Amino acid sequence: MSTTPIIQLRNADIYQRDFLVLNNIDFDLFSGEFAYLIGKTGSGKSSLLKILYSDLPLQNGEGQVAGFDLAQLKTSKIPDLRRKLGIVFQDFQLLTDRNIEKNLRFVLKATGWKDNVEISKRIDEALENVNMMTKKHKMPHQLSGGEQQRVAIARALLNHPEIILADEPTGNLDPHTSIEIMNLIQKISKERHMAVLMATHDYSLIKRFPAKTFRCENGKVIEVSTENIFLD
Repeated sequence: MSTTPIIQLRNADIYQRDFLVLNNIDFDLFSGEFAYLIGKTGSGKSSLLKILYSDLPLQNGEGQVAGFDLAQLKTSKIPDLRRKLGIVFQDFQLLTDRNIEKNLRFVLKATGWKDNVEISKRIDEALENVNMMTKKHKMPHQLSGGEQQRVAIARALLNHPEIILADEPTGNLDPHTSIEIMNLIQKISKERHMAVLMATHDYSLIKRFPAKTFRCENGKVIEVSTENIFLD
């Protein structure tokens, strides 16, 4: 494991609008590491993820993500940061007016890809990774929730990211499908040595797939042991 964290926050204050959500945060995640982010609704999990992919500005403190300085990050450089990240949401966020292949093509074009042959190759590679090659001409509404989340993971992998940020990726899925998606995320993380930070409310997944766990609570982010989680 690298000695330099791929995500690092020091004395970071995290705001939603003018409201201080988390304060004086110190946080490290290393390449290839898988970690959970837990906490009650409104405790700051999504705000922390938004800081990391620069949807919220870091107003106080220091932050580094994949070599980018969050405190100094210019708006024009945010797309460069996001090419290093794969972001997976609870509600899939697929474009409903186009098929799966065109969903992924849209993302590559938006992140600067121009060669249509290379674009097609990368789309096929990403869909192969999540066992969805046979569904690339389907529309999102023709897919199950689990299949849509597999496509969302394929979309997150398009630019060969160094980090996956997942915000409740199993939140809309049944327990069996949730386990399938967790197996998939962990497999990809290990094969590609990618860091994964996953916000979740689903403690049964943490029990089944134990990993480093951080809790957002009372304005802080603290690392907690698995035993303490299940005592709550």
